[in-house]
Amino acid sequence: MLGATTSVAERRRAFREGLASGRLLRFPGAFNPNSALLIEEHGFEGVYVSGAVLSAELGLPDIGLTTLTEVAGRAHAIARVTNLPALVDADTGFGEPMNAARTVQQLEEMGLAGCHIEDQVNPKRCGHLDGKAVVGRDEMCRRLAAAVGARRDGDFVVCARTDARAVEGLDGAIERAKAYVDAGADLIFAEALENEHEFEQFKKAVPAPLLANMTEFGKSPLLSRATLEALGVNVAIYPVTFFRLAMGAAEAGLEVLAREGDQRSLVDKMQTRARLYEVLDYEGYTAFDGEIFNFTLEDNS
Repeated sequence: MLGATTSVAERRRAFREGLASGRLLRFPGAFNPNSALLIEEHGFEGVYVSGAVLSAELGLPDIGLTTLTEVAGRAHAIARVTNLPALVDADTGFGEPMNAARTVQQLEEMGLAGCHIEDQVNPKRCGHLDGKAVVGRDEMCRRLAAAVGARRDGDFVVCARTDARAVEGLDGAIERAKAYVDAGADLIFAEALENEHEFEQFKKAVPAPLLANMTEFGKSPLLSRATLEALGVNVAIYPVTFFRLAMGAAEAGLEVLAREGDQRSLVDKMQTRARLYEVLDYEGYTAFDGEIFNFTLEDNS
């Protein structure tokens, strides 16, 4: 009730311990705080805050148009309601190395368990589109060193994302990832790998936990949980899955409402009021309210 019952420090430690455990951590993308509650209820290990989803919610393409203020605000709203660690997409760090340092400190203050910073040129592009460009390896290492050096909580996870697979090939991306680990990255996000063999090669070559992006309609295959575990992947994100499901259902519903003139045929497809109240814990709020206001004062006269 009112938010997470665990501290931010506990959630960060849980993320760190999960990475060290060698098991697969699954982080579906939450597009708002309510969806984060559902992710936690369904037994996942973490929540992801996608830059692509935030951009789409604002009616913008995912090309680096969002600001640190917008990302930090939405990430905070999501992170504060869930007991799961939350990982947020911090794009390129929102500027130069000093900006990356400020980004990490801001996200720490917002209660995030970690963020990822990528090596694309700003303005960036969606990681599964063609035409990407990456900054030099040394420049990205400076971004990461600034980000890692700026954190006040050593348990805050700094993840390095490389988009170099599409630009420099698999070997180039692996060499970059190794340099990023040397620069202090705790986790490597290898974007747009094209098959299981490439994930396997990355995992064998890079001395750090590996994150796989299981986004739909992209360049990477949609690998099963069992396959990801067998490959040794440490974190799987499903960044836009929840948002796409919701928007697909919304579009279908609007078509029916426009065609039929009312929503009666849609009611059985909706989350009920009772279920919504259950997710939001109306009962807990009511009990709390009753404990505060339903009391009598003793007569001490």
